[in-house]
Amino acid sequence: MAFDGVVISNIVRDMRERLLGGRIYKIYQPEADEINMVVKNLGTTFRVMLNASATLPLVYFLDGNKSNPMTAPNFCMLLRKHVGNGRITGVFQPGFERIIEISIEHLDELGDVCRKKLIIELMGKYSNIIFTDDEGKIIDSIKRIGSNISSVREVLPGRDYQLPPNDKYDPMTLSKEVFVTEILEKPLPIVKALYSSITGISKEMAEEICYEAAIDGNFSTDSLADNNKEELWNVFSKLVAWIVSGEYEPCIVYNKEVPIAFSAFYLHMYEDLTVVKFDDISEVLSSFYAEKDTYSRMHQKSTDLRKVLSSLVERTSKKYDIQRKQLQDVEKREKYRIYGELLQAYGHEVKQGDKSITVVNYYDNNEITIPLDEMLTAVENANRYFNKYNKMKRTYEASLKLVEESKNTLDHLLLLQNSVEIATSEADIAEIREEMVLSGFLKDKKWKKESGKQEKSKPLHYISSDGFHMYVGKNNLQNERLTFKTAGPKDMWFHAKEMPGSHVIVKLEGAEDIPDNTYEEAAKLAAYYSTGKASPKVEIDYTRRGNLKKPPESNPGYVIYHTNYSMVAIPDISGIREAED
Repeated sequence: MAFDGVVISNIVRDMRERLLGGRIYKIYQPEADEINMVVKNLGTTFRVMLNASATLPLVYFLDGNKSNPMTAPNFCMLLRKHVGNGRITGVFQPGFERIIEISIEHLDELGDVCRKKLIIELMGKYSNIIFTDDEGKIIDSIKRIGSNISSVREVLPGRDYQLPPNDKYDPMTLSKEVFVTEILEKPLPIVKALYSSITGISKEMAEEICYEAAIDGNFSTDSLADNNKEELWNVFSKLVAWIVSGEYEPCIVYNKEVPIAFSAFYLHMYEDLTVVKFDDISEVLSSFYAEKDTYSRMHQKSTDLRKVLSSLVERTSKKYDIQRKQLQDVEKREKYRIYGELLQAYGHEVKQGDKSITVVNYYDNNEITIPLDEMLTAVENANRYFNKYNKMKRTYEASLKLVEESKNTLDHLLLLQNSVEIATSEADIAEIREEMVLSGFLKDKKWKKESGKQEKSKPLHYISSDGFHMYVGKNNLQNERLTFKTAGPKDMWFHAKEMPGSHVIVKLEGAEDIPDNTYEEAAKLAAYYSTGKASPKVEIDYTRRGNLKKPPESNPGYVIYHTNYSMVAIPDISGIREAED
């Protein structure tokens, strides 16, 4: 479901109820395009996120704090200077647009009352957070838009703030006459006529209106009879009445366990799926977008690493294939040794000018034909084959070492790719970058300065059905810390067999062993967080952590073990509970 004007009206209603009269206690800027405000009001502390991301603009109340940079960005410092400890006096949604306007009252340096506005525009790639004075003069914005970017509307300090251009009808003031005689007369499919003409109505909400009116929205407006138009107006009017009275019914639509849509009102058009009601639109948005937002941001922050890793994997794979082919080519070296030995044994039977000789191979008692150079003697032919054998033997030994090195490098790169896929924080990305620099995959010294500022990333934390704590490393550096610092010698260690993947540790905490269910759940985690995730089943090795050893000068996270058990696991963790750290 789109983050449309209807959803925003629900958020604005909640913001008015919770924030009006409240004091802005703290202001943070955890992302380049996101502001978090902590507001104290009604004896409660509220945390609201204002996100102007081009890919996922959102506003909703947060349950907890987000990690923040060590040094606050300039826009954040500006807000702290002007409206820190300010009082929120109004929250508006102008013209039912995808815009939220927060009015703030504060004292200036002389103690005089001043008024400012924080305007959040939630319009896809045009999203922005704009800070103005009480006369609408822009003080600054989280994204500055000059004439070189937009010829329609500049968003720069000193300019007058203007609403984005809009030629749609405001649903709060829309009359029945205009709805019937203009909107429903447009030569368009009914759904498109609605969402392209009415501000704040998304395509999905237009589809719901048509569904409630028992009309196929894909038909043209030409197909509508007068009673159909009347029914559409009745459904639309009921929606507006609910918005005015605040009778929202936030919900998420699930297709099995996958959330596919959300709305501020119950969606009857998905009656064949599971529609779950929520008490709070912020809970809907955080549930629906949390994973998507994390993935989107991590994907954006790791774009450079993905490109480097993809290129290195492709190059190393080609190199590995060529080396393996070379290794196969020299595997016939034993044939030349046998040729040489047989010629030494049967050389007296070779006549000058012979191009081959057939003799009995005393290794298997079968006849074998040996090609000969008719210009050479039997002894010279034998020496020629021995020289070929010795050369191929040296090549084989060198190739075997190169193949092993390439295989280790490829496994390391694949594990790094897997680490990037499951990264959930900037600290995770920073550690992957650090490992790539240490391993020589990246020539980048910036991480040394940044690593001191970044907190160490934390492993994923799950609770087994038997109550045991299970931890999953998200990258090699974390795997190493988890295995050799967090885990004790008696704790259980799990890993996908002979494939890149995360280390999984089960803390025994005084128990002698873990129940079968915990074994199965830990194995599922090891399977899911490995490169075998897409396979129907993955073989898992498990052992006591005390059985692991780290070879000197080996890659981070690399371990060897000789005592272990194995089991097969399905890479499905849907029933495993995440810990609330």
